[in-house]
Amino acid sequence: MKIALLGTGHLGKIHLKCIQATDCWELAGFFDLDDKNAESAIAQYGAKRYKSLSSLLAECDAVDIVTPTPSHYELAAKAIRAGKHTFIEKPVTQTIPEGRKLLQLAEKHGVKVQVGHVERFNPAFTALGGIDLNPMFIEGHRLAAFQPRGTEVSVILDLMIHDLDLILHLVKSPVTKVSASGVAVLSHTPDIANARIEFANGCVANLTASRISMKQMRKMRLFQPDHYLSLDFLEKNAQIVRLYAQDATNLPPTDQLMEFDTPAGKKWLQLSMPEAAPVNAIQRELEAFHEAIETDTDPIVTLRDGFEALKLAHRILKEIEIRKGAVQIN
Repeated sequence: MKIALLGTGHLGKIHLKCIQATDCWELAGFFDLDDKNAESAIAQYGAKRYKSLSSLLAECDAVDIVTPTPSHYELAAKAIRAGKHTFIEKPVTQTIPEGRKLLQLAEKHGVKVQVGHVERFNPAFTALGGIDLNPMFIEGHRLAAFQPRGTEVSVILDLMIHDLDLILHLVKSPVTKVSASGVAVLSHTPDIANARIEFANGCVANLTASRISMKQMRKMRLFQPDHYLSLDFLEKNAQIVRLYAQDATNLPPTDQLMEFDTPAGKKWLQLSMPEAAPVNAIQRELEAFHEAIETDTDPIVTLRDGFEALKLAHRILKEIEIRKGAVQIN
């Protein structure tokens, strides 16, 4: 199956390399109006450049959009109207109306659309596959050093949106309340932000994202009555603490447990680190996109998923603006 790459910037070249490393995709060529990016892609990977998007669309079955966010809607709309299955890097679009229009177009033209929320394919997250997850408190920190690349959108749309997709996937309950604050330090939009998200089932998520940090961090902690789970997306591993009650019938061997007394009686604690398969998450999500097309099933990260994360991101941005206005008034 042939795929066209749209965009050969920093992340686009990573996608190009991953496409060439898969057995399922054949690269039809790429489209990029930036001559410097294009020449670099040709030199490094021997990829064929198309200067006409229409010509490239005629040569492929699917497209992979890895361009700056403001161009996502226009490129995706053209691909979908041409009947091409479409992979779109996160955030799916810059605005909510654009995302809504893509949902309508995808339904009308009957194509598969997957959004690049790559942390769903991170070994730290996939290692939790056998656990019944029902988190009631979630804490996430996503910190990065400043890079001019990506500052066309806020840190919420640039970094926090990864965690927004994850919590919406984990918590099967409507969002009831959002509180947020953020500060623009080096760009014109928030570079550091915190959001508290409350769900109808009582779960609370507290997320912090920064692109002006002195160190990198991509961690999430999940708390539920019988489990504490710590995920490190940077190191690609997970730690799981499971609590067993005194009357538990499925206790592991005692040499795997720590016994202690609580006001509610004796408890046993088990610490484990599930084996995380060493996979390239970007390559895996591109392979999963191919599988969804081949098997005519929904992608693991659907267009609707990407749209819901986008809506929550904009709700957070709105709360930041409201708080900023209140502070200025005071």
